Amino acid sequence: MSGLTFVALIALAIGIAVAYRAGLVRSRRNAHQSPSMHQPAQSPVSRAAAPVAPVDTARTVSAEKVQLRAFADDRAKLFAALADARAELARLRQIVIDIERNAPPPLLDAPGTPDDLKLIVGVGPVIERMLHQAGIGTYRQIARLTEREIDAIDARLAEFPGRIRRDGWVVQARSLHLAKYGTHP
Repeated sequence: MSGLTFVALIALAIGIAVAYRAGLVRSRRNAHQSPSMHQPAQSPVSRAAAPVAPVDTARTVSAEKVQLRAFADDRAKLFAALADARAELARLRQIVIDIERNAPPPLLDAPGTPDDLKLIVGVGPVIERMLHQAGIGTYRQIARLTEREIDAIDARLAEFPGRIRRDGWVVQARSLHLAKYGTHP
């Protein structure tokens, strides 16, 4: 299963869950707000004579707050599921790339070995060698680069000016580190 297919399946599952939840909420709202929809219509004369029940605004407001909280909780759960799916996708992408290069599986990686910096968009074999020569070999090191360090590295990469900021290496390195090691850099 390709990464794009996996993301599409996750998006479909999230869409189905949201639609199902919205349908439940709508049916509950319709059941509470309009029980008279199934009763026969009254004539205008009999409607005028019928007493009007006062609207309980406190109950309506509290019901709306409960519904908004439920939506906020669902949204937070969906965002968490999306973040988990993205992290899993990055991990699977790394495994596929390692398999294609006949690299040892992640379980056999020794701590302190350099990360595959070529997974960062904009970093190829040449730039990876230049970064290794500069002493940068892990996602954590790139994720923690300061503006001054970015400028210094950018000066060493004279053939590729401004590439670090343009391609967003720091942000990519953070997400790759999180996906590979499960911690923030």
